[in-house]
Amino acid sequence: MTSARPDCGITIRTMAPSALGTALDWAAAEGWNPGLNDAACFHAADPDGFLMLYDGDAPAGSISVVRYPEAFGFLGLFIVRPDRRGRGFGRRLWEAGLTHLDGCTIGLDGVVARQASYGRAGFATAHRNIRYAGEPRRSGPPDPRIVPVDEALLPALFAYDRRFFPAPREIFLRCWLGGEGHRAKALLEGSAILGYGVVRACRVGHKVGPLFARDPGVAAALLNDLVAGLAGPVALDLPEPNAAGLRLAESYGLAPVFETARMYRGARPDLPLGETFGITTFELG
Repeated sequence: MTSARPDCGITIRTMAPSALGTALDWAAAEGWNPGLNDAACFHAADPDGFLMLYDGDAPAGSISVVRYPEAFGFLGLFIVRPDRRGRGFGRRLWEAGLTHLDGCTIGLDGVVARQASYGRAGFATAHRNIRYAGEPRRSGPPDPRIVPVDEALLPALFAYDRRFFPAPREIFLRCWLGGEGHRAKALLEGSAILGYGVVRACRVGHKVGPLFARDPGVAAALLNDLVAGLAGPVALDLPEPNAAGLRLAESYGLAPVFETARMYRGARPDLPLGETFGITTFELG
C-alpha cells in the first residue's frame, strides 16, 4: 500500500521488515517493552498489515492493522514520533489503517489517554487489561504433565487456541511458539490440552503471553514452569474480569504497572476470559 500527498511530501507505505524494527524501537521508547524478536512473528501474521508514514524520506509514524481470516482485524503500534506530533500525521495513519481493515470487526488495546478518541471513532470498551510485572516467586516443583510444544502437538494446539481468539492464526502461532527467545509449554491430560503458555525475552526481562488454561490450577502450574530460571522482571497482561488470574499474578509477587482497554468496532467476540490468564500481545491481540 502506498498513498501520497505530493504537496507536502507525505507518503504512507507498507512496512518492510526493517521499518517494522524501527516501529518497535519507538514502542520501546514509549515504555511498551516489545519482545526481542517480535518483528519476525508480527510480520508473519500479515506482511501487508504494517504501515509507516514518511515525512519526505524520514519515517515519522506507524500503525499495525493485521488482517486475520473471518473478517477480523487488530490495530496496534499506533505511534507518531515525538518530534513529528501535532501535524496531523496520526489522523492520516488512522484513516489509512481503517481503510486497510474495511469490512472487518476491529480490536485494539487502547492506552488510557486515547480511549475517549477511540470511542468517538466507534470503538466500544469490552474490558480492561492490566499488566502485572515484577520478580516472580515460583511456588512448588514442576508439574510432570507439562511438555514442550513440538511439531507433533501443533494441530491440537491450533484447535485449542481457536476458542481464545476471534479468528484462526496458525501462521502467526507457528512463529510465536518456536521463535528465537521464545519458550512454549502445554499441560496435557492424556492427549488433551488443558492449557498452554509462551514466555519470550523482551527489551527488559520477559513477558508471558498467551497463557490460556482450563482453571487457575493449570494456569499456576504453567506459569510456575515458564518463569523457572528467568533473570529479571516478568510481565503478564491479564483481562481484568478474570479475578482468579489477578490473584494468581499477585501470588507470584507481580503488581499492576499499566493498563489498556480492549475495545472493538463491530461485533464483540465472545471469548473465554475466565480461562485467559495472559493475552498474547497488546499489538496483535
